Amino acid sequence: MYNINSNIKGKIHSFENFGTVDGPGIRFVIFMQGCEFRCKFCHNPDTWDKKAGDEYTAKEVMNEIMKYSVYYKKSNGGITVSGGEPLLQLEFILQLFKLAKEEGLHTTIDTAGNIDLTDKDVKEEINKLLNVTDLMLLDLKEMNEEKHIKLTGKSNKNTISFAKYLEEKNMPTVLRYVYIKGINDAKDTLDKLKEIKQKYKNIIEIDVLGYHKMGEYKWKEMGIKNELKDIKASTKNEVDDLKIWLNE
Repeated sequence: MYNINSNIKGKIHSFENFGTVDGPGIRFVIFMQGCEFRCKFCHNPDTWDKKAGDEYTAKEVMNEIMKYSVYYKKSNGGITVSGGEPLLQLEFILQLFKLAKEEGLHTTIDTAGNIDLTDKDVKEEINKLLNVTDLMLLDLKEMNEEKHIKLTGKSNKNTISFAKYLEEKNMPTVLRYVYIKGINDAKDTLDKLKEIKQKYKNIIEIDVLGYHKMGEYKWKEMGIKNELKDIKASTKNEVDDLKIWLNE
């Protein structure tokens, strides 16, 4: 049994009961509220605001998860925390994952890794969290720092440091890369991405995701300028070919 702090609450944007793309099997996906990145290709800009969302305790979320737990267990699935940026709410996720482990559920984090590991308190919380985490989905947006800032509004230094830290901890990791033709497909970026896959033994694969237009209506509704409105969605062939090359 784990020591659970039932007073800690998390700010949550929404839930997905039967997710199939954010980790193995069928999964309960929790979209956490709040993100410091402002990715120009984000399809969930409504998760950016840290003050928005609904508050839940970890036990309240587990009550929702357990309604469908038979599907997660039979499919070798589990739960995934996504966002937003889930690592902005480390204490809450730690409590939630402790409860998940008590129920025998697989745990996954989908993150951009934008945390400061030079902060001793943050690093201590991350270490605790990794002990109850089975899989990390690490989103790399762009390997060139200058281009990363233009694309997301932030440096990629924390993300790169987090990738190295996961390798040190031998944490099973899938790198995720949203392919946007003409934006983040420069040869130097893709070469560096492939180098990380070859260098870090904890990386299972690079999962290439195609850029799509499904979130454009949110940008319009929220009055946010969409700088990628003229960029075409990625084709399946483009995505498949890049994934094969990166994982060779």
